[in-house]
Amino acid sequence: MGGGRGQERSTVPGAPHLDRPLTLFYRHPASYDHDTGQHPENAGRIEALDRAIDETPPTDLEIVEAPLATHEQIERVHGAPHVAAIEALCRSGGGMIDFDTVASEGSWEAVLRASGAGCEAVDRLLGADAPAAFCALRPPGHHAERNRSMGFCLFNHIAVAAEHAIVAHGAARVLILDWDVHHGNGTEEIFRASDRVLYVSIHQSPLYPGTGPASYVGEGAGEGYTVNLPVPAGSGSAEFTSLVEHVVVPLAREFQPALIAVSAGFDAHRADPLASCLVDEGGYAAMAAAMSAVGRELGAPVLACLEGGYDPSALASSVLATLSGLTGEVEGEPPASDPEFAAPYRARLATHWRLDAGA
Repeated sequence: MGGGRGQERSTVPGAPHLDRPLTLFYRHPASYDHDTGQHPENAGRIEALDRAIDETPPTDLEIVEAPLATHEQIERVHGAPHVAAIEALCRSGGGMIDFDTVASEGSWEAVLRASGAGCEAVDRLLGADAPAAFCALRPPGHHAERNRSMGFCLFNHIAVAAEHAIVAHGAARVLILDWDVHHGNGTEEIFRASDRVLYVSIHQSPLYPGTGPASYVGEGAGEGYTVNLPVPAGSGSAEFTSLVEHVVVPLAREFQPALIAVSAGFDAHRADPLASCLVDEGGYAAMAAAMSAVGRELGAPVLACLEGGYDPSALASSVLATLSGLTGEVEGEPPASDPEFAAPYRARLATHWRLDAGA
């Protein structure tokens, strides 16, 4: 597969030329062609984000047209019969996969572009072409299991990208931080028995899909490499940031990944209609800044792939805040970070992780 329209690269119009590296920003018009009808996960999400990027262009941003993923890249994490079934459904005009997951004729190119963006971003990040990348495409992916599409997701883009880093670039370890308000059951299921991918999820509980208890730590060789950090409804920027700074960052230091990947959902935002957390733009900027900083410390670039976020305005402003965090140019005071809030979570990890005492 591959090919398709050319991969046009350009800096954001009006952005000054600077000597420091650019953040890569992947998008593609095919994201508009994933037609979900009257559905929370619709093209208006991307429209709001594209408008925000074009009207208020961040500095140090390189716009990249997302390429198509190949079958080989997708089938590293999804079974070939499942991939073929999704392709056939799309090519036949689409239809409902389950009660909240739908595909259309345009979904096939959209989903290949979304996974392809992650793979090319990995190529460039691990080739030292840039320190960070944000893939702003739909549909989201982290609920998609190895042989099941669900939760608005067809294929699991962050998993495809992580496996691409391992297979194509020989990355020994990849850390995935999932800050989407819903637990990424698909990513967990795909890597549950792997010790090469450390999956860390901060998510509201109880909430769809009902997975992600703190007690589940993976299986077999992957025991200890699944870290679930469920938080109650009403948790906001202080709670999310505390877990990132006092749990995820120390885990990264101990795990020493070659790549940090973020399942960047924005449905923990206080304005989001599908959940009950209270994160704001400052929280997303602070979490991104913390991962960017530890990435620089470890020599690990940061890849973020868009997941949820169903208030278009809040989604757009939160992505802009995340981009500022990735570059370290965060305005305003960061949210208070409380090591005491994180302490019980750290204690639960003591069986498998030492964590640095100063975190």
